[in-house]
Amino acid sequence: MNASKILSAVAVALMAVAGAAHAETYEGVHRLTSAASRADVAAQAVVAAHSADPYATGAEAGPAQVFVSTVSRDAVRAQAVVAARSENPYSEAVTSRVAPVLASGLDRASVRAEARAAARGEALPL
Repeated sequence: MNASKILSAVAVALMAVAGAAHAETYEGVHRLTSAASRADVAAQAVVAAHSADPYATGAEAGPAQVFVSTVSRDAVRAQAVVAARSENPYSEAVTSRVAPVLASGLDRASVRAEARAAARGEALPL
């Protein structure tokens, strides 16, 4: 039992030595070098503090920018009508088109008679 404890302690020590061999070295804090003087940096900080936040979103961003359109209202309406009547580019197979109007060669009275006969369970003439 003592031998197993000694072997496990040796194994742990070897793993610690192996782990220390791969550790990174610390080189300390590097000095910052800047071309701007302390007064220039202070002046830039004052300007930045009093300007608008470029990273603001939502309600903090302020009023929305007003866009001025160069297209007339009638032209936009005509484009909307064309887009509404064309195929949907974002839909998938079944709903990608407007369903075609199917014309039937049967008159309304014969279709109605067939529907009544089918509802009553009567055999239809072939």
